[in-house]
Amino acid sequence: MSSTSRKRKESSAQGNDGGAKRPRATRQGRGKKAIQAEETPAWPEYFSDALNTVLAFCSSRKNFAITFPVVRSSVESLLHAPLELEKVAELKALLPEIVNFAYTPRTELRIHSDQHVGPGRRERSPDYSAFQTIGVSTSRVNDVDEDEHVLVLDFLDNSRGKKNAGTGLAYALPPALSPAATKKLVERRNERFVEAVNELLRATPVDDDPVALLQAAARDHIPAHPRLNRPLTLASQSDVKGKNKAVPEPDRRPSIQEVIEDIEHQEWYMEQISYRRTFDAREGQAATLDPPLSEAIAQALRDSRKISSLYSHQVAAISALSRGQNVIVSTSTASGKSVIYQVPLLQFLEADPHSTAIFIYPTKALAQDQRGALEQLLYACPGLEHIKVSTYDGDTPQELRAGIRETASVIFTNFDMIHASILPHEDSWRRFLKNLKIVAVDELHYYHGIFGSHVAQVVRRLRRVCAAVGNRRARFVSCSATISKPGQHMKNIFGIDNVVEVTEDGAPSGRKDFLVWNPPLKDPMDPTLGRLNSMTEATKLMRFLMARGVRVILFCKIRKSCELAMKTLRQELTADGRLDILERVMSYRGGYSQEDRRRIEREAFSGNLLGIVATNALELGVDIGVLDAVIMLGFPIGGLASFRQQAGRAGRRARDALAIFVADSLPVDQHFINYPEELFDRSTDDLIVDLESKVILEAHLQCAGHEMPLTDEDEMYFGPSMKEICETRLVKDKDGWYHTHPRYLPYPSRHVSIRGVEEEKYSVVDVSRVGKPGGSATILEEVELSRALFEIYEGAVFIHQGLTFLVQEVSHDTKVAKLVRSDVNWITEPRDFTNVDAMQTYRIREIKDSPHRAFYGRVELFTLVYGYFKLRNKAIIDAVDLDTPPWQRETTGMWLDVPKSALDLMRAAGMNPAEAIHSAQHAFLNRFALAVDLKTECKVPEKEYKAAASQRKRPARLIFYEPSGKTGGVAGKAFDHVNDILRDAHDRVEACECDGGCTECVDSPSCKEGNVVASKAGALIVLKSLLARPIDVDLLQLQPGDSLEVYDTVVEATSVRTAEGVEVESA
Repeated sequence: MSSTSRKRKESSAQGNDGGAKRPRATRQGRGKKAIQAEETPAWPEYFSDALNTVLAFCSSRKNFAITFPVVRSSVESLLHAPLELEKVAELKALLPEIVNFAYTPRTELRIHSDQHVGPGRRERSPDYSAFQTIGVSTSRVNDVDEDEHVLVLDFLDNSRGKKNAGTGLAYALPPALSPAATKKLVERRNERFVEAVNELLRATPVDDDPVALLQAAARDHIPAHPRLNRPLTLASQSDVKGKNKAVPEPDRRPSIQEVIEDIEHQEWYMEQISYRRTFDAREGQAATLDPPLSEAIAQALRDSRKISSLYSHQVAAISALSRGQNVIVSTSTASGKSVIYQVPLLQFLEADPHSTAIFIYPTKALAQDQRGALEQLLYACPGLEHIKVSTYDGDTPQELRAGIRETASVIFTNFDMIHASILPHEDSWRRFLKNLKIVAVDELHYYHGIFGSHVAQVVRRLRRVCAAVGNRRARFVSCSATISKPGQHMKNIFGIDNVVEVTEDGAPSGRKDFLVWNPPLKDPMDPTLGRLNSMTEATKLMRFLMARGVRVILFCKIRKSCELAMKTLRQELTADGRLDILERVMSYRGGYSQEDRRRIEREAFSGNLLGIVATNALELGVDIGVLDAVIMLGFPIGGLASFRQQAGRAGRRARDALAIFVADSLPVDQHFINYPEELFDRSTDDLIVDLESKVILEAHLQCAGHEMPLTDEDEMYFGPSMKEICETRLVKDKDGWYHTHPRYLPYPSRHVSIRGVEEEKYSVVDVSRVGKPGGSATILEEVELSRALFEIYEGAVFIHQGLTFLVQEVSHDTKVAKLVRSDVNWITEPRDFTNVDAMQTYRIREIKDSPHRAFYGRVELFTLVYGYFKLRNKAIIDAVDLDTPPWQRETTGMWLDVPKSALDLMRAAGMNPAEAIHSAQHAFLNRFALAVDLKTECKVPEKEYKAAASQRKRPARLIFYEPSGKTGGVAGKAFDHVNDILRDAHDRVEACECDGGCTECVDSPSCKEGNVVASKAGALIVLKSLLARPIDVDLLQLQPGDSLEVYDTVVEATSVRTAEGVEVESA
C-alpha cells in the first residue's frame, strides 16, 4: 500500500477538469497581475522619495561596476550626498531575494588564474577583483579588506538574457547593455520595488510605522565585516543547535519521517516538496525448500549472512534450477537475488567438487562486491573452504590467467572477456567448460539495444562450444530489476525456451518515502528570474542528511555534474567546518584509474563512507553498505527504468529509506513536476534485442567459425539467416564446413567490438609537483577522445574528486594533457559546434502515399571547439578564443528533407523551423525501438536563440546517425521501417494530451541540449508534411504572447550526391 500527498498551492483550485493535463509550465508564484488587482495603498514620502532615489541610482550604476565602493562613488556624485549603508540595507530587507549586499572573498571576484595556460587570441577581460576605490568616501565602514574581502552590491537578474516568448533563451554576454536595455532593466527593478513596498504597507498593522519597521529589519542586513564577525552560513548542514555536533552512528540516526519534518522546519525550506508518496513497510514471505538444504550449506548461510530461512521468490527459483529449468528473477532491489544462484552453486560443488560456474556482471565494481560475498559463503561452508574463486576481466594480469583457467572453480567476468578471451581460446578452457554447471547473469536489464544484441550472440556461441565439448547440462539463471516481460527478455538473450519467470517478491522492505523536490523561484514576485540552482539544492540536502547520520548517494546524469557536485560539497563542508563529514564523502564515476576505483569501492563496502556522489556507474546493484537515502539530481538519461533503479538503491536493509528527485528546470524534469504520479505508475518500455541484424550476426558467425567450423546444424543457435550469411560471407570447404573469412584472421574477435570501437584516450597528468623536492607527475585518469575535446583544452578547468585543476598544455600527438592544481572559483564550458552532414546517398525509399523520400548513406560529423566561457554561478564572466584542430569522422545514417512548403508555412505563421525539426527528430526516435543506439543533431539554444543572426545555417533536415565506431546496422533498420516509424510518430504526437510536449511525444530524456529548442505543433507540421497529410490551420495559429523576433537558422535542404546505380525502393 502507498499513500500520496501533494503540497501544491494551486491544487485546491483545480476542481474537476475532466482529467485534462496541465501545461508543462512550472508553478508560478504570486504573480504581478494578482498584486495589481488589489488596491494600491498610499505611500509614505520616505518610500517614494529617499529610498526610491537610492534604488534608481544604485540600479543604474550597478551595470557598470562590480564592487560596492565603485557603485557608491558613482551614485554619490549623482546624489550630491553620502550613500549610507543603512539605505542600501533597507533595500536588501525589502528585496531580500534579488539584492545581494555582503562581503565576498576577493578571490571570488577573480576571473583569471595566476597560472599561465597558454595564449588566446582574445585580449584578457578586466579582473574585477582589481577594481580600486580611489576617490571613494571612507567615512563610515571599511569597504575593502585589503587582504581578503570586498563589499559587493549585486542585483539578481536573468544574466543570460530573457527568452523570447515561445522560442527560448537569448544569450548575450553581460554586462554589455545598450542604453535602452539598461533603462528597461532599471524599470523592471523599479516595478519589483513598487510591488515590495505595497506588500509591506498591506502587511503593516494600522498602529505601526512601516518606515520604522523597515529600518529595524534593515539593521540585520548591514554587512558584517568578516574580521569582526564570521556569521554561520544559512545553508549549514545543521541549521539547528549544535553546528559541529558529532554525526550519529547509522543505528542511532533519526527516522526518515523525523528527517522530513526537520527539513520542513528549516529556514531555507520554501515548499520545495511538490509531491510525496509513501510506501509502507512490507513483511517478508518465507518458504521452505523441498528437499531442504544440506546442513553444511544451511550453516554457511547462517554464519556468513545470518540467513536462517529463505524468501518465497528464492525458494521458487532454487527449486526450478534443481528441476533442470532456467530461471529469471525480476524483483525489487535488495531482495536477496544473489542467493538464488549462490546456493545452487554450493549444491553442485557438494555433489561434484569439479563443478565450475561463470558469474557475469556488467561492471567491475559489481563483480568485486559479489566475489567477496561468495568467498565468505564458501569459507563458511564445511568441505568447500578450498574452492578457488577468481576475477577474470580486463584488469587481470596476463601472468595470472593461465593459473585461473587451470585451477579456478568459479570466475567472475563479463561478456567482453567471454567474447574476446575465453571463446577464442576454448581449447585452453575445456576443463572448465566441460564441468560448467551454472551461468549466472546479474542485472539482465542492462543488456539491450545493440550491446544486448551482441551479448545475445555471445551467449549462443558459449552454448554451442559447451555442447561441442559434451556439456549440455549447464543451467542459466539471471536476475533483473523489475522490468516488463522478463521471461521473454531472457529467452531473447540466451536463445532458450525452458525459462521460469519469478516475479513475486517475498523479501521484506522498510517504509520508503519518495519526495519530488522543485527548487523554489529565486523571487516569487518575478518568475522570469527562474528557479534556484538544482545542484545547490541537491548538495544542500545531502549535507543536511549526512549531518544527521543519514547515509546518502547523490546520482548525477553526467561525469561533469558529478565532479561539480563534489566540488560544491568540498567547498561548503569546508566553509561549515565539517571536515569530519568531508573526509567521508567521495565521488565515483567512470574514467578513474583502476587503483582509485578499487580504493573507493573498498571504502564504500566497508561502510565508512557517509556520502557518495556518483554517475550511473553505481546505479546497478553494488552493495555499498547501509544506504538510507538517494538523491537524484535531474531526471536520469536512461528514463524511468534508470529512475526506479536509482531510487531502489536506498533501504537495502529493510530499514526506512528516502528517495528525493531534485528537478532541473528542463522540460522533461518539469513534466514530472506536473505529473509526478507517472514516476511510479507509468509502465517502462520493453527491452529490445535485435536478433535479426545481419551486421551483428555475420560478425559473430565469423568468430564462431574460428572457434570451431560451422555446419547447417548450428542454425539451432543462430537462426534462419545463418545459412545465407555463411554462404556469402564465410569460406566453405569441400566437406561443407564453414570457416572464418581470411580478412578476419588471425583473431576475429579483435575485429568485433561488442560495445563499439574503443576510442583513443588522452592521459590526464597532474604536473603540479614536478620540479619540487620529491615531486613527480601523476596520472589522474584517462579521458576518451570524444570527451577530451570538450574537457581538456588549454585553459580548461578540470575537476577530479571535487578538486580543480587548470589544463596547462595539451599534446594531440602524444594524447597527453598536463594539469596543475589551482583553487579557481569558476568552471569552463566549451564554445563548440558539431555539424552532422549527409555526404552521399546509398539508398532511397518511398514514403507511402507521399511524394517525399527517405535517404540512407554516408554521414560526416565535424566538431570544432573554438573557445570557452568561464562561468561562475551559471553567469558568464569571461570568453576566451582557442585554436584547436577539428574532429572529423564518418558514419552511416538516414535522413528526411523537410519540404519547402512546410518551411514556408511555418515562417509565415512566425514559427521557428529549428524548434519544429528538433522536436520532430525526437518524436521519430521515441517511436523507434532501437533508438538508444541512434543519434540526431540536437539544436543548441545558445545558437537558435542567439541575440544576433547566426552565420551557421543548417539544412532543413531530420537526420539520424550511428555513433562513430558503433556498427550494428541500426540506421539501416530505421530506414527500412521509416514508413511505420513516421506514422507512429505522427499519431503519437497528434494524440498526446500534453500542451507543450512530453517524453511520450516530442521530448527525450537523452537530449543533450535539454529539449529547450522545442515545438510540439511544429513537429506535427513537419511530420504531416512528410506524410503528405493535410495540415490543420489551428497548428499555424500563434499563441498569445509569441514573438516573431527570431533569427532563422535553417535553410532549405539541398540534394545529396547519390552513388551510382541507386534506385528508389518502394514503400
